[in-house]
Amino acid sequence: MSDQATAADTDAATTTETLAVDTPAATATTEPEATEAAHAGENGAGSTDDAAAAPEGADYASGRRFDEFPLSEETLKGLSELGYEMATPVQAMTIEPGLAGKDMLVRAKTGTGKTCAFGVPIVERVKEGARVPQAIVLAPTRELANQVAAEIAGIAKYRDVRVLPVYGGAAIGPQEDALRDGVEIIVGTPGRVLDHIKRGNLDLSKAVVSALDEADEMLSMGFFEDVSKILKQLPKEAQTLLFSATVDESVKRLVSRYLYEPLDLILSTDTDHVEGITHVLFETNPGTHRARALLSVVDSEEPGSTIIFCNTREDTATVATFLARQGLDAELISGELPQKKRDRVMAKVKSGEVQFLVATDVAARGIDISDLSHVINYSLPDDPAVYMHRIGRTGRIGKEGTAISLAGGNDLSTRLVLEKQFKIAFELRDLPTAEEAGRLRMTRQAARLQSAMGTSAFEGFIPLVRALKERDDGDLLLATALRAFFLWDRQQRAGDDGDTITAVQDARQEKRERRSGGGRGRGRDRDDRGGRGRDERGGRGRGRDRDRNDRGGPRSDRPRSEAKPAPSGDGGGDKKRRRRRRRRKSGDTSQS
Repeated sequence: MSDQATAADTDAATTTETLAVDTPAATATTEPEATEAAHAGENGAGSTDDAAAAPEGADYASGRRFDEFPLSEETLKGLSELGYEMATPVQAMTIEPGLAGKDMLVRAKTGTGKTCAFGVPIVERVKEGARVPQAIVLAPTRELANQVAAEIAGIAKYRDVRVLPVYGGAAIGPQEDALRDGVEIIVGTPGRVLDHIKRGNLDLSKAVVSALDEADEMLSMGFFEDVSKILKQLPKEAQTLLFSATVDESVKRLVSRYLYEPLDLILSTDTDHVEGITHVLFETNPGTHRARALLSVVDSEEPGSTIIFCNTREDTATVATFLARQGLDAELISGELPQKKRDRVMAKVKSGEVQFLVATDVAARGIDISDLSHVINYSLPDDPAVYMHRIGRTGRIGKEGTAISLAGGNDLSTRLVLEKQFKIAFELRDLPTAEEAGRLRMTRQAARLQSAMGTSAFEGFIPLVRALKERDDGDLLLATALRAFFLWDRQQRAGDDGDTITAVQDARQEKRERRSGGGRGRGRDRDDRGGRGRDERGGRGRGRDRDRNDRGGPRSDRPRSEAKPAPSGDGGGDKKRRRRRRRRKSGDTSQS
């Protein structure tokens, strides 16, 4: 990094060396979760049998093998086990400058192998067995931090290098223990990383490299101040790598302050036109609730693994609850969920146990699901560029995908920009009628009941069913029984640990009880910025909640009274302190 950083508002483009990448087609390597599915079999990843089915195009193919780079045998072995044989363009263009210690600003679309692009140089540059932090990687969300840490650990599997993910929503004690034992690479969210620095757990004075993944999204979520504080902890000569889909003023400020003569690599980005995706649009009308319109679309289109994007957290709860009540496999992911619940949800989604994941753009950032067939926009986003980010979740690694959007009058401006500026050709389809949707739904649910017949003893209930049909309230009673069955069936297939919809409802109820019984909470995580401190668009709120991961709850699952034990003794007879303890005790009793 430069000893003389330019002013924050300086246009970084004037101090960067810019390369536009245009590479020939060849076989490509992919992110680990995609390669596991794509290259399964006895031939192994990257074999000639797989090459015929490998994706082609400038985004996914460079024609260079990883063993052509100056990498250690241990790193090559780790890459091979991950299924990496051929480099993608972003990897081919960044690995050698990264190994040379060059600062870089890299722009490439989702799903082209960016994590490996900065992960390989990081693994190679850190000193094995040093057991001091030599590299720091920052990501905007917990899920992305976990995902990045897992991939870097895979690359470093055969090197004496420890990789530690640190993020809020998880107990800080085990992270402190791991840092005390010594690690070489830290991957974390800015809020929790800064917490460890302030507590004296993390010293970055020996770091040789830092990397920011999804830098544009991270800064749009309000992390500029935290990121700046963290980067200031590194030696001035440390290498800095910025990976960003777009470069706005916040990214330019980071470039001008912390990157020294960076190499600017411009590949295709998430805002470019995405090939292989069918864009479908259903026009909604005020007379039909959008959730019912969504159900009609789901019944008619029969999508596979799907992310449903909503613009607000309230919409995610509405959509997930409504779909679940119809017997569909729907879960939501939200900053309000405890981290363990979020991890379990993502595991179920990636394993195929959950068909519909409902999320906002913030909560879904960094989620990588292989073979995602559909993306559904419950509403078009206010920012047309966000649409391009969303649809980049499907059609990854050269595959085909479908992006379905529900659009009403409020979505007209976004739709026009997408059509004119981004050249999106929407395929207009009519919403199915209520009768058509009802028939489709009945067929689907009848099939679900028939599949349960093979494992359930049901004959003894036939007389009861006949008797219920004769009652005036028989239809309501049978409908209640069916609803209970579909909820039970969904929970059985999803697992026995409950659903995220109930978990969010419980979290909100717990928050209401804390407010009524003990005043306003002061959690300290702020990684997802999903609670009172900021809304889903990163805007400032009036709340004083300091949870640096969710902005919506305490730092752990403990009641607020347990987060900081009350001091013992009477404090020298201080009456005010005793009154405060009595008030806290009263508040704790109301929470129990």
